[in-house]
Amino acid sequence: MDKYSSHLSNSIYSMYTSNEKQKIISKNLFPSRPWMASSGACAAAGGGSKGLKGIIAGGITGGIEICITFPTEYVKTQLQLDEKTKTGVKQYNGIVDCVKKTVKTHGFLGLYRGLSVLLYGSIPKSAVRFGAFEELKKRSVDSQGNLSPGKRLLCGLGAGVSEAILAVTPMETVKVKFINDQRSANPRFRGFFHGVGVIIKEQGLKGTYQGLTATIIKQGSNQAMRFYVMETLKNWYRGGDPNKNVPKLIVGGFGAVAGAVSVFGNTPVDVVKTRMQGLEASKYKNTFDCFLKIWKYEGPKAFYKGTVPRLSRVCLDVAITFMIYDSFMDLFNKFWK
Repeated sequence: MDKYSSHLSNSIYSMYTSNEKQKIISKNLFPSRPWMASSGACAAAGGGSKGLKGIIAGGITGGIEICITFPTEYVKTQLQLDEKTKTGVKQYNGIVDCVKKTVKTHGFLGLYRGLSVLLYGSIPKSAVRFGAFEELKKRSVDSQGNLSPGKRLLCGLGAGVSEAILAVTPMETVKVKFINDQRSANPRFRGFFHGVGVIIKEQGLKGTYQGLTATIIKQGSNQAMRFYVMETLKNWYRGGDPNKNVPKLIVGGFGAVAGAVSVFGNTPVDVVKTRMQGLEASKYKNTFDCFLKIWKYEGPKAFYKGTVPRLSRVCLDVAITFMIYDSFMDLFNKFWK
């Protein structure tokens, strides 16, 4: 194509109104010039910045969400780490007992032990998750802006694997070690940076990457299920129109459903991951060995330890997360073109 023809096409395109331009984009009225629909003047407004918007909105969302839901995460982790002692006695008899003993021993703020770790980690975790999903989604939607069922699953999987490697594994490993440290007779960690320093000094950087395989499986399956359910329910509500607004309360309801599906789908992986990241992780050769030992010595029910507190936390977590995220994305799309 010569420069004159290219200039003429762009000049003709510039004569359309903004609404007509959107129709051109959605209907691809330049089939012989595909670059007109994806770049230059004909590109959708803000399309190139969608991944960046997702990163910023996701980061803000992660910080707010974890401050609201952390106590349930603390209880879940304590119950998953609670193994029978040599006398056959467990430390906790359930959720209420765990909360009562924690508050009695460490005060109400004891339920927030390890919050700083998740707070430092949740911001980049959510930023990576939503940024990766938006970028993958942008590259996978059809001409109408919709994702096929298979691509919903793959985009969610990609988002989960990305956050597992870049943020979740080190964050979760340090968090579990902090909570596990509190269970010992003489806690060693005096704070976030002191605890991280001790871990790295004694175990090296790999000490913050324990349970990587289990975390990738967990986060990958988690986000694959959550984004698949969310995108499917949103698509159902919109009737196939990607521009139709979904009320935030309905988004929250969809998020709770997506969270519940992910809990029942991968709690066994979460239990193995938690054990692999605990202070006694050295007794397991690898992720599969951990799975076998739990099955052999504790039975299959052990793979669903902490399901109830995790269910309540995750449903609330995912509902709040998607509501906050959608709100910030709406705000960004309004003022950030």
